[in-house]
Amino acid sequence: MAQTKSDPNYKVIAENRRARFDYAIEDDLECGILLEGSEVKSLRQGGANIAESYATVDDGELWLINSYVAPYDQAKTFRHEERRRRKLLVSRKELSNLWNATQRKGMTLVPIVMYFNHKGLAKLKIGIAKGKKNHDKRETEAKRDWSRQKQRLLKDNR
Repeated sequence: MAQTKSDPNYKVIAENRRARFDYAIEDDLECGILLEGSEVKSLRQGGANIAESYATVDDGELWLINSYVAPYDQAKTFRHEERRRRKLLVSRKELSNLWNATQRKGMTLVPIVMYFNHKGLAKLKIGIAKGKKNHDKRETEAKRDWSRQKQRLLKDNR
């Protein structure tokens, strides 16, 4: 059975666009999110923000902290807290690797993108990253500007 190009279940919910600018991401990892029913309904409507959130390993569990999921209007009695800690689901081996990276190597866990996968499950891609200094950010921006200018010059010379 051939898979169609645009999967109807795959949908990006929220993206942290500043993550690649502020951090040098060395590795990334896909993990599941433990959500309540009204949170899933709200995410299906696209009401989420992960720009100022981060992940941490605490008491042998991985947590997403300070992520925003908009309240779902139709949920009257079973409303969810908008900025609660959400548990992230990873294997024990991956969890130990994340703990080692954050404790020993001085890295941070940055959420990159939240999405629904092809099965319709909510997933979060987190990056194992090291913070950039201001001169690193300027260098990255200069490289990006130069590549754009190079593409323009090549396009004009044709």
